Amino acid sequence: MRPLSARTSTTTTWPFRADCAAVVAWPNAVAALRCSLSFASCYVYAPRGDGFMSAEGRRLCQRLKASDPRWLPHYAGQVAEFCARERRFANLFAADAWLVPVPGHAPACGRRAAAFHLAMALHELGLAVQVWPGIARCVAVTRSATALPGERPTVRQHYESFAIAAATRPPPRLVLVDDVITKGRTLLAAAAKLRDAFPSADVRAFAMVRSTGFLNRLDRLLAPCEGVVYWTGRDARREP
Repeated sequence: MRPLSARTSTTTTWPFRADCAAVVAWPNAVAALRCSLSFASCYVYAPRGDGFMSAEGRRLCQRLKASDPRWLPHYAGQVAEFCARERRFANLFAADAWLVPVPGHAPACGRRAAAFHLAMALHELGLAVQVWPGIARCVAVTRSATALPGERPTVRQHYESFAIAAATRPPPRLVLVDDVITKGRTLLAAAAKLRDAFPSADVRAFAMVRSTGFLNRLDRLLAPCEGVVYWTGRDARREP
């Protein structure tokens, strides 16, 4: 895909608009959560699946989380190919899009999360005008990948742990970027936070891989999808 000529790297203004020491009131998120979040993904994996494909899917996730420099350009290139050849994700990646990496489970200590490296790889292929690391984790939450299902962070816990940076200008389109989407709690909470700060912005999301839950076997890994995450009133729900 042809790179955008006017792209830049980041335009983050520090310090964060919200005080990281303060807990942000949950009621602020109610209106923002009523808006569903459009998302797209490229690959699938079965966390507990059997067989070669399931094992390969787990390795794919490991490579993404490790920001493996041998594989990350390949995965990002696959997304760019879908955009260019099949016109997929046209409502997501655009010339005015700001890619917003989703932070890790704990406050950053000089190390970039996997989502940041993924966003940079997508940006370098011309899928957005810039990468804007404008959302940060100010309070640590339990790591979802290693937590039992009943102990994973709620949408509220994610929402209250985030803070938003001030932007140099109002962003027209914000695309949250993450490596893996399961139920969509993290992405939905991050989207609500961004909508609080930028009510006129078009907020969407992209995750390179989506979990297939309790599926026992996979017949393929490459399965591009566009769907929605929405708030049920108690939790996040992802379709498909």
